[in-house]
Amino acid sequence: MDRSAQNKPAKQPAPGGLYTLAGQPVARIGYGAMQLRSWGDAPEKATAVLERAIELGVNHIDTAEFYGNRFVNRVIAQLIKHVDGIVVATKVGANPNPQGPHPLTLAQRPEQIRATVEANLESLGVAHLPLVNLRRLDAGPGVIPEADQLVNVDDQLAELIALRTAGKIGAIGLSGVNLDVLKHAVPAGIACVQNAYSLVSREFEDMLAFCLAHNIAWVPFFPLGGAAPHWPKVTTEQAVIDIAQRLQVTPSQVGLAWLLQHSPNTLLIPGTASIEHLEENMATATVVLDDAAVQVLDDIYRPA
Repeated sequence: MDRSAQNKPAKQPAPGGLYTLAGQPVARIGYGAMQLRSWGDAPEKATAVLERAIELGVNHIDTAEFYGNRFVNRVIAQLIKHVDGIVVATKVGANPNPQGPHPLTLAQRPEQIRATVEANLESLGVAHLPLVNLRRLDAGPGVIPEADQLVNVDDQLAELIALRTAGKIGAIGLSGVNLDVLKHAVPAGIACVQNAYSLVSREFEDMLAFCLAHNIAWVPFFPLGGAAPHWPKVTTEQAVIDIAQRLQVTPSQVGLAWLLQHSPNTLLIPGTASIEHLEENMATATVVLDDAAVQVLDDIYRPA
C-alpha cells in the first residue's frame, strides 16, 4: 500500500454496497481475519492480504485477541496506524490458551471481559475499540460454558456498558446468542449479531428478521456452512453448483451472493489467508442472482 496515502480512508467503491455498523457506513463485504494466523511465521504475507482488502474497499475487519495468540491483532495494529476509517470489530468471551489442551479458554466473567478489552486495546495499539462482540455460546457451535463461566448476560452487558461510557469501546455486539437473549439485550444498544448462518443452515431466520426490524447488522459466521463434520456445506449442493456454472462464477460466490440478497442488513466477513481467494470473495459483489435462482436456493432449506 502506498504510504503516501497514510491516514486516508479507502477510496474504492464499497463491495456489496453500504450498511451502518457501529455508527459508520461500512462495505457489506468485509474481512474476517482469523485465517491470517496461518502466517504466524510470515507477518509480511498477512499484511499483504490486509492491504489488498483495503485496496478493494473493505473498511470492516473482524478479529479477536485469541486469533493466533494475538498475532493477528498485532498485524492489524500496524495497518490501522496508516489508514483511517476502518471499523475493527473484536470479541470478548474467550482468551488465548496456547499451552492448554485447547487453543483458547472461556472468559465470560465481567472482570475477564474487562481484561480482554484491555488486552485488545494493547495488541491493536489503540485507545478505543469501535465494536466489541460478546461471544456468549447460548447457541452453538462451541464449548458449552459451565461452573463459573455460566454468567448472566445482564452482568456482562453492565461491564460492557461501563467500558462504553468510559470511552474504551464504541458499540456492543452479540455472538452465539438465541433470540430470547437478543431481545433481552436490545435496551443496552446492540449494533450487530454474529451467529452461524448460511444458505443451508438457517435456524436463526427469526433472529435475522428481528435484527432487520431493529436496524441491527446481521454478521453471519461460517457463511458457507461446513463448520463441523455433521454440518452441510453450501458448495456441495447440486443446485448451487448448477447456478454457479450457469453464471460462470464459483459455488462459494453463489452462497455469499445469496446472503447479500437475502437481507439488506447482512454484512459478510469471509476469511482467507490468500489474496487470490480474497479477490474472489470481493468479486461476489458483482454476482446477481435472478428471481428463479433465488427461488431454487431458498427451497434448499426447509425447517421442520
